[in-house]
Amino acid sequence: MSLAPELRQRIETLLQANRIVLFMKGEPQSPQCGFSAKAVAALSALEVPYAHVNVLADGEIREGIKAYGSWPTIPQLYIEGELVGGSDIIEQMSSSGELHAALGLAPPDRTPPVITITQAAQPTLRKAIEDAGGDLAVQIDIDPNYRTRLALATRDPNALTVECDGIPVQVAVAAARRADGVVIDFADDARGRGLVVENPNAPPTVRAMSPTDAQSRGAAGSVRLVDVRPPEERALAEAPVPHSTFDDGPAALEALPKDTPLAFLCHHGGRSQQAAEHFRQLGFREVYSIEGGIDAWAEQANGTIPRY
Repeated sequence: MSLAPELRQRIETLLQANRIVLFMKGEPQSPQCGFSAKAVAALSALEVPYAHVNVLADGEIREGIKAYGSWPTIPQLYIEGELVGGSDIIEQMSSSGELHAALGLAPPDRTPPVITITQAAQPTLRKAIEDAGGDLAVQIDIDPNYRTRLALATRDPNALTVECDGIPVQVAVAAARRADGVVIDFADDARGRGLVVENPNAPPTVRAMSPTDAQSRGAAGSVRLVDVRPPEERALAEAPVPHSTFDDGPAALEALPKDTPLAFLCHHGGRSQQAAEHFRQLGFREVYSIEGGIDAWAEQANGTIPRY
């Protein structure tokens, strides 16, 4: 398509104002396609600030940026006004160190991570590799939020490969430190049945707290209670112990020491779980969601609290 002068100027002004620009679908906190998510993960791992444009919210830019750089797909990364490429190229350059160089960063640490495959897991992985043709590696993907995926993949010369009792395991350079100490096991217990990945680097999961425990611990000050409900909803049923809110935003709570115990409260438990997960991903090590919310609190721990 031809690019109108006004649209070209819009794009060039944006590129001139920002050293690094990612044209993507969605927002970095919530990518709307897998390719955009890959690009965000690669950039986030480098911890460099970058501007982004959600092309789903701007139809002109969505089509115009394809014509501007003669690149037919989204996402697209620009550095210093020059097109780098899409998600596959971004990932390749991140693994090879080319992206670090383009951004003026030190070369990536290519020290192989320590990975263990237990005796229980080895037969399953060996058979999977054999059934798939043999010349493959077990690939571990660990994103910055420690979401983990195991898959079989072709050998990637840019990845870090570790031999675990003859089983090749490869990890992208950007995820290597997150993978250090990982154990791949086969479970047939409370964890489920099948392969499981145990990662000592991952923050602890959000834990459930009963309303009874929330009342006693909140009153004793051994946990910081955070009511995520808006003021008008809290007025219907107030938590009977000291608590914080999000009325002025989450910044003050996010700045607390990461060893601060936090317990989140809402009406029935859904919003508190989401808030707790957000703080867990920020690195807080003791995070709870109060089971059943204020409604369960009224039923189980304090009958004077109104139910709504």
